[in-house]
Amino acid sequence: MGVEAVAATGRVEAQKKNRIQVSNTKKPLFFYVNLAKRYIQQHNEVELSALGMAITTVVTIAEILKNNGLAIEKKVSTSTVSMKDENKGRVVLKAKIEIVLGKSDKFDLLMNASNAAPETDTKNKE
Repeated sequence: MGVEAVAATGRVEAQKKNRIQVSNTKKPLFFYVNLAKRYIQQHNEVELSALGMAITTVVTIAEILKNNGLAIEKKVSTSTVSMKDENKGRVVLKAKIEIVLGKSDKFDLLMNASNAAPETDTKNKE
C-alpha cells in the first residue's frame, strides 16, 4: 500500500513503501496519523511529505506522534519546487517539507497498551 509521489516535472519518483504524501484537503488529519503509525510499525520509520498549505498538516502529524511518545524525529528537510500554474501558464515556486520519523523505544509498548485498552464512555458515568 505505497503512496506514489509525483514530482513537479510530472515524472513519477521511485515509489517508497514508507512515504506518505499529505494533502490538507483530501483526507482527515487522523487518517494520516493512523497511517503513519502503521508505516512505523511495518518499516520502523515513515517519511511525511507535503507542499504548500499542507505543510502545517505534516508538522501537526509529526508533533502528535512525537508528543504521544510513538516517534522520534530523524530528519527534517525543506526546499522549494517549481510548478506550472495551470491558469496563468507561468512557473511558481512552492514550499516543500519532508519529515522522517523513526520508531521510538516505547512504540510497541504504547501501541499494545492502546490496542488492549477498552473504549470507555466517561461522559455517562454517574
